[in-house]
Amino acid sequence: MAVPPQSAARVEVLRLPAGASEWDELAVEEPLEIRVNGASVAVTMRTPGHDEELAVGFLLSEGIPAVKAQPPQDLAANVVDAEVAGDFDLGRLQRNFYTSSSCGVCGKGALEAVAVEADPVTSDLSVSAQLVASLPDRLREGQPTFAATGGLHATGLFDESGNLVTVREDVGRHNAMDKVIGHAFEEGLLPLARHILCVSGRLSFELVQKAAVAGCPILVAVGAPSSLAVDLARDRGITLCGFVRDGRVNVYSEPQRIT
Repeated sequence: MAVPPQSAARVEVLRLPAGASEWDELAVEEPLEIRVNGASVAVTMRTPGHDEELAVGFLLSEGIPAVKAQPPQDLAANVVDAEVAGDFDLGRLQRNFYTSSSCGVCGKGALEAVAVEADPVTSDLSVSAQLVASLPDRLREGQPTFAATGGLHATGLFDESGNLVTVREDVGRHNAMDKVIGHAFEEGLLPLARHILCVSGRLSFELVQKAAVAGCPILVAVGAPSSLAVDLARDRGITLCGFVRDGRVNVYSEPQRIT
């Protein structure tokens, strides 16, 4: 699988102790300004590519009914402009983004905020532990930029048989998730009641929040979950699987979905 040209950059590096200079591939990181109807609402550091999906996924995760995103009319670089359905509180979105970015929200308030935006997930989907254990390796097969740079997170969307539907890479784990959710929205797949999300790193509160908004019943990760991520998964009825590696699976919530 080829590395997207905008996602990696070549730089010269001095390798020690050999003392030789060689070319190395690094993951690209650049800012993206997200606008809604021309008004700036957020700036995120991301790996270029699938920016429209990122904007739509981010807005949906914040409870904003995004319809589509496209380059702005002024064609400014590193900017996307989204359209939303109906009226919304721009100030609330900007406040929410500020508090989440600066960790200025308590656990109880965070749980209550997600409850407003995301209904409990009631899917009766169940899958085998063997299928869950296989997902990280299947995700890795769809990460060409990580293979080249070692510097990107990834989120993969799988169907209930474990087939990879899509994968997105990014320097930000939340951005990779937003890109997948944006793609799912564009393909008419939301809510993800018969799908599984798999992430390449740890499980943070924000990733569980996004899975809840997308209606996904099972969230899998190679790494560890945080305590608040587990609290939210239990509150919203999401099966949370962490430390999925070497054939092992730790199930932290809603274990009845794992057979």
